[in-house]
Amino acid sequence: MWNRFISLFCHMNEKQNSKAVIGAILVGISAMLWGFDGIVLTPGLYNLPVPFVVFVLHLTPFVLMNFFLYKRYSHFGLLNNTEKFSLLMVAFFGGSLGTMSIVKALFLVNFQQLSIVVLLQKLQPVFAISLAAIFLKEKISGNFIFWAVVALIAGYFLTFGMELPHFQTDKNTIYASLLALLAAFSFGSSTVFSKKILGKLDFVSATFFRYGLTSAIMFLVVLSLGFTTEFQNITSHNLLLIFIIALTTGSGAIFLYYYGLKTVKAAVATVMELLFPLSAIIFDYLFNNHILSPLQWVSAAIMVFAIINLNAQPNIIKNLFKKKR
Repeated sequence: MWNRFISLFCHMNEKQNSKAVIGAILVGISAMLWGFDGIVLTPGLYNLPVPFVVFVLHLTPFVLMNFFLYKRYSHFGLLNNTEKFSLLMVAFFGGSLGTMSIVKALFLVNFQQLSIVVLLQKLQPVFAISLAAIFLKEKISGNFIFWAVVALIAGYFLTFGMELPHFQTDKNTIYASLLALLAAFSFGSSTVFSKKILGKLDFVSATFFRYGLTSAIMFLVVLSLGFTTEFQNITSHNLLLIFIIALTTGSGAIFLYYYGLKTVKAAVATVMELLFPLSAIIFDYLFNNHILSPLQWVSAAIMVFAIINLNAQPNIIKNLFKKKR
């Protein structure tokens, strides 16, 4: 398997395919930006309600996008009803439910075990491939089941070590872990639904509509929960973080990721995406002085290795990322 990944990079270098190299670098940069966001930026908004945080983090870049991308609204009419529904599900799972889950998980651990929450969220291939088997009728092998089980077991030891979780003392850790898994499920679902609109929308339009629909969904959530008055509780520090996230680790990172994904193979993108959890561990140490225990390092390494093997499922991954003809 490793030989396959190495040969992919060597093949790029032999052909001197600068676009593919740049694409791989952009995917890696976006992954590191997400790691920085999860460890350093988003936890700084802990004083605000989670639904409100998710709302403003999508509304701010969407408003800014409208100054440059307002002509993209006409592209929405190119989609049929099934594709429009799929785009709505991408916004619901990937934008709303997934983001709320991971943000709440980060807030619950109170700046402790942030890198563990980020690592657990990377279990999304388990759910993406499982959902692809259900909804896209893709076949899964015994090899996938084996590595999925290995990844989940490693995730348990990463979180709780050799101890059984105690609900009273580990309550927030348990909740945060479950929310991180819900985020993984949501982002995996978003990947499956996004396949329905690949080929119809370019990465700019897809990002534009995703942020717009997510903003609309989260506005209804915020309105129903009575959080519209939270605007007055935004501090100057909050405002700075919101704009930094909006321009860099939020929409900026997604633009880089989708643009890079156009020019690289899915297997290469998978390897570069591992910079997300790895950078999260590094940032958690640099900014919070947290470091994983030896058992957690081993568990994290096993989980990452299992995730690589999950992404190496040839038929499913190929079909998840290929464009419709």
